[in-house]
Amino acid sequence: MREAADIVQHMMENDAFSQWLGIQVLEARPGYCHLKMTIREEMTNGFGIAHGGIAYSLADSALAFASNGHGQHALSIDTSIAHTQAAQAGQSLTATAQEKSLTRKTGLYDVTVKDQKGDPVAHFRGTVYRRKKEW
Repeated sequence: MREAADIVQHMMENDAFSQWLGIQVLEARPGYCHLKMTIREEMTNGFGIAHGGIAYSLADSALAFASNGHGQHALSIDTSIAHTQAAQAGQSLTATAQEKSLTRKTGLYDVTVKDQKGDPVAHFRGTVYRRKKEW
């Protein structure tokens, strides 16, 4: 079975959207992932703030990397997000995914998205289905 860091590196190399977001992997291990990115102008909405899909996408990538770090293919089957604060172009965001429960077939993860001051921007929860296929 491959190591979590190797799996995440492989996933990132083949994930054009996470690359477009400019995501940096700060730490990855089974059930845990810490990511960072900077909001660019083209990521803002008509109000001049980061589109809600940006925080969602960052959190979704953290979920994917944390859940696949166990060595089995894992795919999200349910996700939700609550936005707590607006983010602006030029700000850095971090996402930290932490496993809350793991069974043979599913995993539950909480992801916190924070700005560069450490203030919460969004809270994300995701459930994944764990396939039998290994990395």
